[in-house]
Amino acid sequence: MVKRLPLSGNGRIAINHLLSLSFGVLICLQVWLSGQPAAHATGVYSMPTLTAGNPTWVIDQAETLSRITRNQLTGKLEKLAEQTGAEVRFVTIHRLDYGETIDDFAGKLFQKWFPSPEDQAQQVLLVLDNVTNTTAIRTGSAVKSLLSDEIATSVAQETVMVPLREGNKYNQSLVDASERLVAVLTGEPDPGPPIVADSVQTEGTFARAEETDDRSATIIVVVLLVLATVIPMATYYFYQQS
Repeated sequence: MVKRLPLSGNGRIAINHLLSLSFGVLICLQVWLSGQPAAHATGVYSMPTLTAGNPTWVIDQAETLSRITRNQLTGKLEKLAEQTGAEVRFVTIHRLDYGETIDDFAGKLFQKWFPSPEDQAQQVLLVLDNVTNTTAIRTGSAVKSLLSDEIATSVAQETVMVPLREGNKYNQSLVDASERLVAVLTGEPDPGPPIVADSVQTEGTFARAEETDDRSATIIVVVLLVLATVIPMATYYFYQQS
């Protein structure tokens, strides 16, 4: 039978400190885990309200574009709207809600911003998710005479995607898309998608941004779990030895 000696004042203070620390770690772990998915997911509900005629042309929620690129795109698309009435908007997001596809998101956002056929008529909406590097495009009825569904799909799936496949070149991908859309919507011949030169594909050795984020998140979770386990055990051991 182990005889427990009365704790000194310093011993009681140390135990209380360790218990408080362990509870703090557990609470932080619970809050961090519960808040992590919501902090990164993007749904239509989290997008700003926008209507036809609103002079907002670029919404870069994923923060993939430089300030120079945003200004360049804004200038091009604003001038296009003034000249033709066609309103092109680019939206970047970081991580979709669970179970939602980029096509679902684009369709819901298009309907939210432009609920009536009249509102939709002159609209073009291009959405890019930088986690999956997937895109979707929606167009209104009035622009389809110049921007056919075939060309619109090519813009989203080829013009945008080629620079992304070459190394996540988000600035170049949307600038290229804007130049092609402006050309088509002003009545110029379609310049077509980028020409992809054949090259030997080698496996990359660098992790993508989302892979790095997930790896860092995993390390943090493991460290917090270890602390949450070790601290109570250390407290119990210290109590038994006192």
